[in-house]
Amino acid sequence: MQLPIYMDNHATTRIDPRVLEAMMPWLSENYGNAASRSHGFGWAAEQAVETARAQVARLIGATAREIVFTSGATESNNLAITGAVEANGGRAHVVTQATEHKAVLDPCTWLEKRGCRVTVLPVDTEGRISIEDLHRILDSDDKPLLVSFLTANNEIGTLQPIDGIGALCHGCGVLFHTDAAQAAGKVPVDVNRSRIDLLSISGHKIYGPKGIGALYVRRSNPRVQLAEQMHGGGHEKGLRSGTLNVPGIVGLGAACEIARVEMEEEFGRLTALRDRLQAKLLAGLERVRVNGSQQHRLPGNLNMTFEGVDSETLMMGVKEVALSSGSACTSAKIEPSHVLRALGLDEEAAHSSIRFGLGRFNTEEEVDYTAEHIVDVVRKLRELSPEFADLT
Repeated sequence: MQLPIYMDNHATTRIDPRVLEAMMPWLSENYGNAASRSHGFGWAAEQAVETARAQVARLIGATAREIVFTSGATESNNLAITGAVEANGGRAHVVTQATEHKAVLDPCTWLEKRGCRVTVLPVDTEGRISIEDLHRILDSDDKPLLVSFLTANNEIGTLQPIDGIGALCHGCGVLFHTDAAQAAGKVPVDVNRSRIDLLSISGHKIYGPKGIGALYVRRSNPRVQLAEQMHGGGHEKGLRSGTLNVPGIVGLGAACEIARVEMEEEFGRLTALRDRLQAKLLAGLERVRVNGSQQHRLPGNLNMTFEGVDSETLMMGVKEVALSSGSACTSAKIEPSHVLRALGLDEEAAHSSIRFGLGRFNTEEEVDYTAEHIVDVVRKLRELSPEFADLT
């Protein structure tokens, strides 16, 4: 076993060597612009892009024509949400949830300042929304234009009831967008089965390169209309101007194809590793609890609260293991996780929580090492903590 150990795979993943191998020719001798239609360099690049477009589409049950390449899920989310509202005249009602990623919450806040109505649904203690609550909103006089919910939460791994949400939205004539950056390639996602109209993907969450992503845009039943957010060339069917990142696109396509083929096996392996880590931590420590859903959860996710221990101090005590206390997009802030607070955790408990993100390259030996060291460090910190003495 090699140190340090990486267990922050929700923040980003190591690029798979097979993905890098697919990308390398497009970083060297195959350097054409995919928009150059007058010579072989451009034709080859265009063909590589279209092959990758089909690979991304196959992962989520879409057609290649429905895939728009972006710089990542954040851009995809902004294009989906703001683009749908602006295509509707700039004023609309948008529904999202309290545990959503900032890449959705922030665009919603931006729209709200410009006259849109935004409804943020609460979640239960597992982090799941209520279908009944959503139905009441969809059935109201102020029917939303768009509903946007994460498929899988980036901090607690909770999976939303996507099939039920999609069916309800479709039946009411409301667009359904989901940020599937954490879910695509890890759990089955099918845009037609789940009646998804817009779906965001990020390459670096599925062992592909950073700086590349995609947005699925439904072309029929209904045909989704979006207003472009970047202008200057009309690339990607006019929805995303800018010279295509051919090496990144090839890498995203390869990552999606690998995930599609190996998903079932990887799901079982990561679930077993996650459960092993959870069991060892629960057996070795008291006053520890799992956050989120036990049943509806990503296979590699484990978010736990260690009472009486500050999460930042705990992570400093296990320097050989890369962990996080929440979303990488907000980890520089000292505020407690908005996700954990939405589940009902108080500020102290939220500051005592750690996210373990197991991935493709983690091993059983690494899990055992991590569990042993977490247990050891937590015990030592509690011995020094007057706050914990009050709990025992």
